[in-house]
Amino acid sequence: MNEFAFDTLTLSRIQFAANISFHILFPAISIGLAWFLLFFKVRFQRSGDELWMRCYRFWVKIFALTFALGVVSGITMSFQFGTNWPGFMEKVGNIAGPLLGYEVLTAFFMEATFLGIMLFGIQRVPSWVHTFATGAVAVGTTLSAFWIIALNSWMHTPAGFEMRDGVAHATDWVAVIFNPSMPFRLAHVLLASLLTAAFVVAGISAYRLLRKDPKPAPRMALKLALWVAAIVTPLQIFAGDLHGLNTLEHQPAKVAAMEGVWETRGSVPFVLFAFPNEETRSNDWAIEIPYATSLVLTHELDGVVRGLNDFEEHPPVAPIFWSFRIMVGVGLTMLALSWIGVWQLTRHGRVAPLIKRALVGMSFSGWVATIAGWYVTEIGRQPYLVSGVLPTREAVTAAPPEHVGITLAAYLVIYGALLVAYVSTVFHMARKSARLEAEQYEVGPEPNRPEADAAKGALPA
Repeated sequence: MNEFAFDTLTLSRIQFAANISFHILFPAISIGLAWFLLFFKVRFQRSGDELWMRCYRFWVKIFALTFALGVVSGITMSFQFGTNWPGFMEKVGNIAGPLLGYEVLTAFFMEATFLGIMLFGIQRVPSWVHTFATGAVAVGTTLSAFWIIALNSWMHTPAGFEMRDGVAHATDWVAVIFNPSMPFRLAHVLLASLLTAAFVVAGISAYRLLRKDPKPAPRMALKLALWVAAIVTPLQIFAGDLHGLNTLEHQPAKVAAMEGVWETRGSVPFVLFAFPNEETRSNDWAIEIPYATSLVLTHELDGVVRGLNDFEEHPPVAPIFWSFRIMVGVGLTMLALSWIGVWQLTRHGRVAPLIKRALVGMSFSGWVATIAGWYVTEIGRQPYLVSGVLPTREAVTAAPPEHVGITLAAYLVIYGALLVAYVSTVFHMARKSARLEAEQYEVGPEPNRPEADAAKGALPA
């Protein structure tokens, strides 16, 4: 009798979920934060305003820490293809392998090459070279997301391939890369990263101000982050709607689970709150907005939406249903808070202490929305690893559940400790900066010269 309550498949899925949940936290910040850094550096390069360099100096440290954890946690992801999911590479490795290889060759090498200049060359190279290196790192992080999302999207909407003896072979690499869901998923992910970074910058800057940081740099960073969040959040909602319509076309069972729709019908309400019950095939304690789901998905009040009962196989409903609502709820909170902050800035020239405290509490809210959205995406693909091509159960390892359970426990302990350490370190850096006296920050030599950068290298944020 097996002593484990879960089988190898379930434990492997939990382990992969734990790994991807931890890993995605750091690219979710670093991709967007790299573009913030480039903005800071370009503004300094063009204006010579010392405040932009101080913003850069503070946030580049947090970027370095975030990037390092993203790289380390990403290594375990590749290990799992061999240890937990050997069937994945056996069946679709001809497509997955090259896409992962392109990510390393075109993105990771670019990041690794210019990251050293970005972090350590500010006092050693001309200012324009350092700015170029910062831009190259920003492009590299985005290019890395491009290749990863191309592979992930192909797993959801596979195209440009044929099966030979049970193995996938690419017939059209353009169709593989730009598969039907890839543009929508890429836009959604990149906007999510920019929004996540904006709230990290806003929250940590607000934290510094609440601790009586006398310097103007955190005020400038807070203002920029609020404006970015106020603009990007509506764009993200729009991109999410387009992505949802694309998902309705290619993965209608996922959308039915997101909306909690069991029966195919017209005039479908939006379920604000409910407990999906797979035994009774219904929603318990439902609170609904009439016609809303039909209107959003079909743009007609009486539009017909396919229900879960129409599908022979469908993903688990409850985790998708609740993850989708968490993602939307956090997104709407971001919208409200950023707009209130921008309104206060334009009307009063400052952000009220209450809003600053709310921003501190929302510092890592992008993580919550990102993970919830990722769960909707990945759980919604079940019971397939590659939609219609590779069932999840056929790709899992034959290792006993005890082995998977032990490694899962180790991952959870390590990841928990690293996550606490990361968040603690970020706030420690903010507290340390807030304690420094304003008179320590004197404007250095004339900007845009190597010797000026050398002086500015000694200036904390």
